[in-house]
Amino acid sequence: MDVNVIAKHFTDFYYQTFGNDRSQLAALYRPESMLTWEGKQILGVQAIVEKLTTLPFTKVQHQVVTMDAQPSWPNTNLIVSVTGFLKVDEDNPIPFSQVFHLVSSDNSFYVYNDIFRLNLG
Repeated sequence: MDVNVIAKHFTDFYYQTFGNDRSQLAALYRPESMLTWEGKQILGVQAIVEKLTTLPFTKVQHQVVTMDAQPSWPNTNLIVSVTGFLKVDEDNPIPFSQVFHLVSSDNSFYVYNDIFRLNLG
């Protein structure tokens, strides 16, 4: 298992889907998944997708600058750390960081933990 290849495929898919139709991200989460968005914890697929789809912008683009991946116990799971810039609507790009804990299930991965922060100040 090449963790960097898997992480690249996952983040490419995640950010492309986020930019095109955030509601389609539901397939990446499970009932036990947790998103921490700017310090607020959100549990479960429905609540996570509701949060993501009601964010107050229409256009969004993620520019990934760094991505680091490591295997996680029991060596079939992954931790993926991403930094980059978030461009929403016509605003200037804002630095962000995001960490995903991906869990292996049925020959694919789902997001068990997702931590997102804007890097302001």
